[in-house]
This record gives sequence, structure tokens and C-alpha cells, in this order.
Amino acid sequence: MQPRNKNPYGTSRSTLQKARWRQARLVLLGLFVTVALALFSLTSPFSLAELRSFDYLSTLSPPPLPKDGPIIVAIDEPSMAEIGSQWPWPRALHARLIAALRAAGAKAIGIDVIFAEPSTAPENDVALADALGPDVVLAGDETLIETPQADQFVRTEPLAEFVARGARTGIASVHLSGDGTLRQVPSYADGFAAQLARVAGRPQPPISGTALLQTFGSARTYPTVSYYQALDPGQFLPEGFFRDRVVIVGLSLQNAPTIKAGGADAFATPFTVHTGRLVAGAEIHATIFDNITRGLVITKAGHGAVMAAIALGALLAGCVVFRTTGWPAAAVSIVVLALLIAASYTMLRLGHVFISPIGPALAYLSVASGQAALDYAAERRSRRDITRAFSRYLSPALVARLADDPSQLKLGGERRTLTVLFCDVRGFTTISEALKDDPEQLTALINRLLTPLSDIVLESGGTIDKYIGDCLMAFWNAPLDDPRHASHAVGAALGMLEAIEHLNEELQREAAEAGIAARVLKIGIGINTGDCVVGNMGSSRRF
Repeated sequence: MQPRNKNPYGTSRSTLQKARWRQARLVLLGLFVTVALALFSLTSPFSLAELRSFDYLSTLSPPPLPKDGPIIVAIDEPSMAEIGSQWPWPRALHARLIAALRAAGAKAIGIDVIFAEPSTAPENDVALADALGPDVVLAGDETLIETPQADQFVRTEPLAEFVARGARTGIASVHLSGDGTLRQVPSYADGFAAQLARVAGRPQPPISGTALLQTFGSARTYPTVSYYQALDPGQFLPEGFFRDRVVIVGLSLQNAPTIKAGGADAFATPFTVHTGRLVAGAEIHATIFDNITRGLVITKAGHGAVMAAIALGALLAGCVVFRTTGWPAAAVSIVVLALLIAASYTMLRLGHVFISPIGPALAYLSVASGQAALDYAAERRSRRDITRAFSRYLSPALVARLADDPSQLKLGGERRTLTVLFCDVRGFTTISEALKDDPEQLTALINRLLTPLSDIVLESGGTIDKYIGDCLMAFWNAPLDDPRHASHAVGAALGMLEAIEHLNEELQREAAEAGIAARVLKIGIGINTGDCVVGNMGSSRRF
């Protein structure tokens, strides 16, 4: 016949109930974390954290720089020194550059300089207009001006006489993330890089509004020559250097500016987290050009995919800590988190889709650590309850020691010098016979006697070994060391004698009130100090 508190598999019913309650709490925790993080994923701080993770993953092993990508003609410090003129330079000089590049075989020329106003020397404008043609893209700008009354778009384009000669206008404005980093592909249909791609005859696949750029390296990753070298490529550059290449002309300082110092027409990119350097606008447009013409852009996953990833992270955590939490679960968690990061990186590189590992990792850590905290609290509560219960049977010091070192719960002992005390009631047999018809009163009397005696033993640092009817056995100097164990045992004995006197006074007063004869209790105490073997004795099932 099966015991009532057992199931057929030998598991206690209370254990099964605790397991079911723990699993129910785990499910509720997983649902709460998933919903909370799904809502948090709609906020700006979460989006910025996702983009920062994109910076690290996308630069972990960047794609190689395309061999026939754009060439940068830098308006830099050496050119300013060679030309010997303050910026802005005469537009006739730009006309000379366009003619030189065209003669060197450049397929498309992008001038990342805005010519929106007439120059002070009209002949310079005429010279530049004569040099322009359909193979040239001039920079424009589009700015959003926000005021309390209204939001206004201001579009700045090159002079009409320049566009009339066949030059195209490309909006050179870029979109920065909330932390000031450039990651997003500009959404302008007539963007600067998009116009260059049309002039160069490079097809452009459709691009989503949330497309992210793949960067190829830090500042000056693209092949770069100084402006003055491009004015005379036959003298300064190898033969055929510009042949059939897209050329972008713009500010590009020789020493890449830092974030703190700032820089003209320079931006932070994902690589800035490693180098602290800004990248020139000309190189930014070259990066955009290669991304949109070679299908390298990264599509940022929508909110639905992010929420699904968060739910997956919570589910994985639930599976790992479904039965228990501990060091094995912690080790598995490290592997799972590494796999989440690896999966995100693989999708970015192979699928050109970015789902940040931040969401699922946060969900995993929240569920796993939350369940670990609940388990820890439950274990502490259970330990406290067990300690409180066993303290009624053993010395509190012994219970605390066993709780800290359960390995002591084994058969065996050690030799120690102890002081042992025995205390029993004189004439207890006579008292028992007098109360043989009232065992409840006898039990109450014994409990009333042993309670103060036991308290005195415990207060003096002794350990109560056992009760034998009316007899109490205790010892000192185990399990905790007590150099004055003999003195403490004698002090406890004197305290017991005093406690008996007080108890007898109470019994006499109660007997007088009840009109019956009072019972006078007397105790005998024996104390001895010597070598003992102290420890757990008995069988392997009961000590």
C-alpha cells in the first residue's frame, strides 16, 4: 500500500506542488519580461543601444573594400599649401580639375561643394559652367528647420546656370542617429551617391527607409589623392589612375579629426567606436555609393522581428532554468548568449539583415537572473524554516554549523575533552505514580521543569544531547570550542538549582490557591570532565 503523501514514482506530493508552483512562476516571469522588453524596445534608448551593438558587430570583420570603388580627391592641407590660396578657392580652379579628371578618363565626377551663390568674380562662374557636363554631380543640401510655429524644409541647389549645362544636383545631406553617428543610408531619391551611380551607369536595387551602411574601415580607407595632384595627374599619379573610375572631390583633412576636436564635413561612423576619429564627407559618399550599387546595405529588422527575438530569448532562458538554477545553468547561459551574438552576426553578414542581440540577451538574462533570485529567496526561506525547526531539537550553534557545512551530517566522531552534565529529578517515580491517572498533568509538569533548565544550558553555551524522561544530558566544548567549558557547566548547574527554587515557589503558590498539597521538586546534578568521542552515531538512516 502506497503512503498517502507519495505518488507511484516515489516523489512527495509537496515536492510536486513546489515544482509546479515554481514552473508557474517561471512562465509568469517569462511573460512579464517579454511584454516589458517589447514595450521598452519602442523607446529611443533601446534603439540607440541596438545601433551601438550594430557598430561593434558590423566592424568585427568588415567587408573588403571594392577594388573599383570611388577615388577621393581631397581638399586637404597639402593642397592648400601648394595652391597658396585661402578656401574657398576660385571656381575656375575647379573647372581646371574637372577638365583634368575628364581627360584622365574619369567616368563620373562628384563635387561635394555647394555652389549656391554667385562668386565675386563672374568670370570664375563662367569658367566652371563651361567645364560642367552630364558626367558631373554637384552637391545640394536639404535642411529641416523646426520652429514652434511650423517645420520647414529648406532646399539649397547649385546656381541655375551650372545645372543648365547638364550637371546633376545630388543632395549631400545625411541622416545622423540620436547619438550623432552616421549609420543610415540617406533616403533622398536624388541623393549625391545615387546621382553619381546614375551617371556612372550603375544599377541601384530598391532600398528600405531603415537601411544601414556597411563601412569598410576607418578614415582614409578609400584611395585618396590631394587636390593639387589631381590637377596634374600625369606628373603626380600613375598612368590610368582615374580611368573608368568614379571620382569624389571634397574636404578630407590629412589628419582625420577627432570627436572632441570636431571637423568640417566630417562624421562619426561605426568605426569611430574603435578609433575615435571622424570620417570625411567625401568618404561617406563613397561608402554610400558602394553600398547602394553593390547591394551591401543592411536591412534593420522591424519591431515584429525584434519582439519575436525577445520572446525567443525569454523562452531559451525558461528552458535552461526550467528545473533548477546553479553553476551548470550559468555555464549554459554563457554558451546561449554567445550563440545569440553569433546568430545576429551571421544574419548581418550573410543575410544582410540586422536583428540586435541586445533584446534577446536582455530577455534571457532577465528571466534567468530573475528565476535565480526567486530560487535563492526560496532556498533562504526554506533554510531559515528548517533551521528554526531543528533548533528545537539541537543546539542553535550546532544547527548553524550543519547549515554552513552539511558534510558533517555523516557517521563518525572525533576525540575531544568535554564537560558533561546530567540532571534528573529526585523521587520522579513517586511523582509519576501519583499522577498515573493524569498523564497530561505529568507531561505539563515535566515540560515546565525542563524548559528553564534547558534555557540555562543553552545560555551558557552548552549543547543539549538528549532528554531521558525527567533527565537532561548536556555537554560543553562541542561542537564549538569553549576553553572554559568546565566553568560554564558548573555555572549552569548553579543556575539550575536557582531555577528549581523559583519553580517550587510558583508551584506552592498555585497549590495554595487551589487548596491542594504542594509538590516540591528536587534535582540531582552530576558533572564530569574527560576525553570523549563526539559526533554522529547510529545508523546510516538515522543518527
